[in-house]
Parts: sequence; structure tokens; C-alpha cells
Amino acid sequence: MPKLDERPKVIMEEFRVKNAPDDYGMEDEKWNFKKYKKNFRIVIVRMNNLEMEFDLIGTYPAFANAFRRLMLSEVPSMAIEKVMIKNNTSIIQDEVLAHRLGLIPLKADPRNFEYRSPDATEGTEFNTLEYSLKVKCTNNPSQPKDSFRAEDMYENHSVYSKQIKWHPLGNQSSVYKEADVGPVHGDILISKMRPGHELDLHLVAVKGIGKDHAKFSPVATASYRLLPDIQITREVRDASATLLQRCFSPGVIDIDGEGRAFVKDARYDSCSRNVYRYDEIKDAVVLSRIRNHFIFNVESVGALPPAAIFIEAVKILRDKCKSLLEELNNI
Repeated sequence: MPKLDERPKVIMEEFRVKNAPDDYGMEDEKWNFKKYKKNFRIVIVRMNNLEMEFDLIGTYPAFANAFRRLMLSEVPSMAIEKVMIKNNTSIIQDEVLAHRLGLIPLKADPRNFEYRSPDATEGTEFNTLEYSLKVKCTNNPSQPKDSFRAEDMYENHSVYSKQIKWHPLGNQSSVYKEADVGPVHGDILISKMRPGHELDLHLVAVKGIGKDHAKFSPVATASYRLLPDIQITREVRDASATLLQRCFSPGVIDIDGEGRAFVKDARYDSCSRNVYRYDEIKDAVVLSRIRNHFIFNVESVGALPPAAIFIEAVKILRDKCKSLLEELNNI
């Protein structure tokens, strides 16, 4: 790992960016695999079942952006693709209702399913999940006399994702539980209804990728940014220290017991450059970003943990590279 002063930086001046290479996609040096392998690291900062923050260190923007795009558009997931509407007397149009249902994330692990052929008329237990949604709104016969709340006056006046019922195909019931293939969240509001409104739907979910439709994307967000770096070049004290602290995001600049400002944690700075608004302190700091240190944030919709989504993206990139090399060898 290079020393801090040796890391490639982009200097953020008041009105321009300094030290940016001409070809930022692959840096400004020749490709050296041994050097790249020695410097490359992945550091997980925080992670749970839905969110992960990690660092890609010692790589190029082209690689970082490739992982971001793969997670968004080529890592597959399961989503409702077809909605057969037997009855819909609610106020939501059929097309809008089908679109809302398609965007409900499903827990089903896409790695356990195959892609369904576009010309297939019927699904199988290996490539399809089927559900139904049958709800009818009625008056509540035991409603309190003095209450005018919808919760007291009507039954099934709100349709939620938890009311979607799974219908196993073939041997699916012995392999999966309904909790493993149903909606990720049971409290997603689908529709509001009143007495006389009814939904009777048959839903078909298949495996797909976000490049075809956003509902197949396994992530809510997948983004990266360069690691900020802040250097205080001279002593800043008292009122100037307080002013300097206010120019940055909370927790970035702190003040010691003698009233001097120091950099506590530059990682979460927004790089707003507010410090350049004040003549008395704008010469006291140097703002930069590390060109080969990327902070990734991945938020899963719930079917796959974020770590698995990133691993799947790496596998897809590996397979693409193998296919390209095979094509080149065949020329």
C-alpha cells in the first residue's frame, strides 16, 4: 500500500480540478498487473443484510464503474412479469396495477432458478413462481356506531403485499417455504378499496436482469465516490477554527482543548468547497480526492445480501472477460 503522500490525488481548487489525468478511465500509467495485484485491496467498512459500505483500493475508475453497472443492470433477480387480471373493479387501471405489482421485491433467490425462454407458453418449477391476489372489500358488520375511520367501517379496504399467496409448481413446495419466495416486505400498500371493489389476479414471476426492466435490479442503490482527503496547512484557532469546522460535514473537522482545528475524519466529507468562501481560512486547507480509492455503497432490495450481489457482479465480469478472450483467440 503506498504511503499517504504518495497516493494519486485530484486537487480540488476553488474553481477547477487540478492534477486530473488526461485519460481518467485507466489512469496515466501503463498497465502493470503485478503492481496492480500488490496494491489492490477490498475493505468492508460496514455490512448487514440490506446495506454494505466497502472500499476498492488501488483500482481504476473503469473497473469501479463496471462493478456499479453490473450490480444495477446485469445481476439477476426474480420479479412479477405477467399479471392475469380476472377481475379488477378498483379505481386503479389494469396497467398501473400490473406495474405496481411488478415493482414489489421478492425474496426468491435468483441463483436457484433458470431463465425462462421468451417463447415458452408455460413455466416450470425451475424457472417460474406463481402467485394469486384475491381480495374483496366489504362493509364491517360490527363497526362502532360513532367511528368514521376506514379501519372501522370496512374490511380489506387496504390491499397489502402480505395478501399475495404463493402457489407452488411441481415439487416447489418441498424445496421452498412461502416465506422464502414471497414479497420481501409484507406492508407494501398496493391499493385502497371501498365496498364493491374487488381484485382477482394471477401473478407469474420469472428471472430477469435490470437491463431489461428496472424491476429486476437487485439493488435499490449502488454508487461510489472517491475518498476525500483534507490537509490543514497552518494552525487555525478559536473563531477561525469554529468557522472552518462549519465549512465541512459534521464530524470531519474537530477542535482540540487548545482551540486548534484538526482533521478528525475526512471520509464522509461532501467536498462542498465552502471553505473557499472565507478569505481568512481558504488558504489553510488543501482539498483533494484519492484517485484510486473508491467508497462503494450498495443497498439491496432484499432478495440477495449486498455482499452476494457484489460477488455475482464479479462473476459476471469474469465470464465476460473469458468470452472476449475466446473470441479474440478464434480470430
